[in-house]
Amino acid sequence: MSPPPNLLSDEDRRTLLELARQAIQASVCRDQIPATPMAAGALAEKSGAFVSLHIGGKLRGCIGQVSPKTGLSETVVQCAVLAARADERFPPVVPEEVSQLEIEISVLTEPVPAKPEDIEIGRHGILVAQGGRRGVLLPQVARERGWDRQRFLEETCRKADLPLDAWADPTVQLHTFAAEVFSEVALHRQKAS
Repeated sequence: MSPPPNLLSDEDRRTLLELARQAIQASVCRDQIPATPMAAGALAEKSGAFVSLHIGGKLRGCIGQVSPKTGLSETVVQCAVLAARADERFPPVVPEEVSQLEIEISVLTEPVPAKPEDIEIGRHGILVAQGGRRGVLLPQVARERGWDRQRFLEETCRKADLPLDAWADPTVQLHTFAAEVFSEVALHRQKAS
């Protein structure tokens, strides 16, 4: 069962951010496969997660797993390495960029079937699927870009390479999820105050 949003301890958040950074450093700077982290409690539970990398506030990579087969800490390590090296939208992160990376982690609740009218901007992320096509957008994306519900649905369909209005098709699967979002930047701000 996934940990509900905002139930990770501050220590859990710090640990996940440190694991993500260590995994990226091992992979990018030393070309090593990061070790599988030992985990207990919420960090050992299977839970979806996304790791987003930014440099100077701009996205540099983002990869996630909605329904992982591993515990949360291992999922975060895998996603961190993939965000740095395998996000097809960007060239792989190079060693000189690692110190500039700002890491953000989104820990997801289990996706649940939903209707378009159930979606709350800023609270829900969206997963649309039809056939072999899938698109996922995190809850913070719509809020950050000022999208309304329809635009959020359309952009999720675009991500799945479906027609923009596919969300209204009854054969398209629509799921929502919540996310607990935390970052190194926010953690540093929290320490400073």
